[in-house]
Formats: sequence, C-alpha cells, structure tokens
Amino acid sequence: MPARQSTPPVDQARRHFIGLAAAVSTRMAALGAFTTIVTSSAAKGAGKPPEHPGRGHGRGGVGKGNPMCVLRGTAILTSKGETAIEDLRIDDLVKTVRGELLPVKWIGRHVYRRAAPRWDESVVPVRIRRFALDEQTPRKDLYLSSGHALYIDGVFIRPKDLINGTSITPALPGELDVLEFYHVVLATHEAILAEGAPVETFLVEDSNFEEFTNGAEYARLYPVVEHAAMKPFAKTVGYGGREHLNALMRLATRQLVRPRSPLEDIYVRVARRAVVELAL
Repeated sequence: MPARQSTPPVDQARRHFIGLAAAVSTRMAALGAFTTIVTSSAAKGAGKPPEHPGRGHGRGGVGKGNPMCVLRGTAILTSKGETAIEDLRIDDLVKTVRGELLPVKWIGRHVYRRAAPRWDESVVPVRIRRFALDEQTPRKDLYLSSGHALYIDGVFIRPKDLINGTSITPALPGELDVLEFYHVVLATHEAILAEGAPVETFLVEDSNFEEFTNGAEYARLYPVVEHAAMKPFAKTVGYGGREHLNALMRLATRQLVRPRSPLEDIYVRVARRAVVELAL
C-alpha cells in the first residue's frame, strides 16, 4: 500500500490563510452589524431600559444605561473556592490576579427586562467561548457586557474590541426574559478571576455607581468622601473607526508587519486561535 502523501507546506499555508481571512470577514460583518444595531437601538426600543431607573431598587428595579458588568451565574474565585457572582456578599474575599485576597466592598447590579420579542443589542453580552483566550481560559463560556474589560498582557481590553464572529461574539446563554449583570467593587481597582479569566472590578469615578439598579444602596453605605475616583489598575486599550479596520485588513492579508499596539497583537492571537479551533 503506497504511503500517504503529506500536504505540501504551501497548501497548508494557503488553507490557513483562507480560513483566517474568512474568520476576519465574519468578524468584520459581525462587528459592523453589532455597531449598527447599537447605534440604532434608540429607534428600535426593544427591551431598552428607560432613561432613568425605577424608583424601586433591587430585583424590581430597572438598570440605567448600558451595562458594564458580568452576567448572572458567572463563577468568581474567592477564598472559599468559586462562587456565583450574584451570591457574593460584602466582606467576602475574592482573589485578584496579583494573588491577594481582598474583601468585597459592594456588588453593583443592572437588571433589564425584555419588552419586545428581541432584546435590544446594546444590552446583549459578549460571549467569550471556553478556551478562546488560551488552552485554559476561560474554563467555561464567559458572558461579559461589551465594555467590561479583560486583563490580558498587562492591559485592559474590552470584549467588543475582540469580537471575531466565532470564539468571541455577542450572544445570550439561552432564551431569557430578564438579564442581570453584576459588578464587584473593591477598595481599589483590580483584576479578579471570572470562570478563570481575569476581568476588571468596578472603577469608581465620582458618582458613576448611580447608574446601577441598586446604586442608592452604595450611597447609603458609604459617605460622599469615599466616592473619590480610584486609580486604574492598568491602562485600557482600544480601537476606533479606521484604525480598527486597518488592523483587520492587516490580519486578513497576513502582512508581515509587527503589530502596532497591544490590542492588535492580542486580537491577532485570539483570531488565529479561533481558526485553529474551527479546523479541529
């Protein structure tokens, strides 16, 4: 029986390029659609929260603005193991990426109720699939709001800037009539572990806590003097407009140029990983 011939390296490279280009095209389409829907959400009004929260806070309240939080059910690493974020309480100890155990100061909450057959895309979370970032991270599908940053390579990166249409994409974990997002507040801005992935804690800046459904609770617990802005744990990097599209085109054409920013480097790495996972 003749020996099976191996695929020439040139053909392997060609197939890899085609797959990568297809993934990037999908990502560009997904990002474009996502952006278009978000900017037109005011006209649609499907499930959109009111301009101001309801007077009643807690589960019956309604969030104000777009969430920047973690979806209900997400496991957070604490001193006692992993705990669903909605079950965290003040003074519980959560583990930071620096290895410290720090007490929870407060848990902010956003609650959104669907008011139409389709959710307004501005509140739909971004799903980071299991192992999308590396061979171990996250350990399960992770759902974050589009602006809730991940801590990667020493910088914060928003999920919306990593969308590739495959491993990272806007999605819901199922049919839901209520979306609940939570945000951990510590005494300082930190990165903690959600499903094994490093994500930011809430960065208090003046009275921005008021945007949460239960924001009045924070004001009652802590005097105004404690509302001073926190120092960011790390720099947040992101793209805008033409710069982002240029980076995508460099990825699609596989130009042999050094990435021009930490985000571009990380995006290329995650996108290529998505292509490999699809090929398996």
